[in-house]
Amino acid sequence: MSCDILVIGGGPAGLSAAVNARARGRSVLVVSNPLEENPLWPAERVDNYPGLPAVSGAELLTQLRRHAERSGAEFLTGRALTSVRMGDAWYVSVGPDMYNAKALVLAAGVARGKKFPGEAEFLGRGVSYCATCDGMLYRGKAVAVLGYSDSARQEAEFLERIGCRVTYFDRPRTCEIHGEETVRSVTCDGQSTDVDCVFILRPALAPTDLFPGLETEKGFVAVDRRMATNLPGLFAAGDCTGGPLQAAKAAGEGLIASQSAAAYVADLERQARQG
Repeated sequence: MSCDILVIGGGPAGLSAAVNARARGRSVLVVSNPLEENPLWPAERVDNYPGLPAVSGAELLTQLRRHAERSGAEFLTGRALTSVRMGDAWYVSVGPDMYNAKALVLAAGVARGKKFPGEAEFLGRGVSYCATCDGMLYRGKAVAVLGYSDSARQEAEFLERIGCRVTYFDRPRTCEIHGEETVRSVTCDGQSTDVDCVFILRPALAPTDLFPGLETEKGFVAVDRRMATNLPGLFAAGDCTGGPLQAAKAAGEGLIASQSAAAYVADLERQARQG
């Protein structure tokens, strides 16, 4: 599937970006986890969002999502796993599928949690971030799933259905991955098990893992006043750009990022017409 602007993240920043990109006549695809997994969802009371005093996090997210849906934005539940820029387009993998867009808005929030020992070393050699992508490679074998969301349980169940022997670790705090050429075992919160693969299912990848070469500042994505990153056609908004980590700030940045992305797409189209 292709679109003008692909938005990664379905919180206030991403939904605001979707609404405003549609207002400029651009096709939009929003890739996100389920609303219920957004960190804002369980908030009982949000008092600092203009015009909606004392709204709950769930109510605020639901209203923003409905607005984006009514505007004509399309939605896809999943996690962006890899990206590559080819020519004037971005290609982003979501699970086993690939999507392309002329511009991206990164609004995936703060990626929580540092890499575990052995995670980077064995990536692609027994460490995976996607059960539906790589599960068939380990059919009949022992695997571990490190789950940090409710949807991670569903991926673990998928692995069991295709014949993997699954050990599930629910939101482990400490893990260490061991092996030689490939993964051989994992130890999480003091429990060790022999496995051939470790599926680490966080809600989102760190921005620098998803976008190699992306500039950051103090752990947050570096942007200018247009919410543009150092990578062409990639804009960012919301918590991933730094504090204050508030819904109103995120929504405002999402608006700016979408306007900038729409202008970027228009420039590409103008250049194409001029030959």
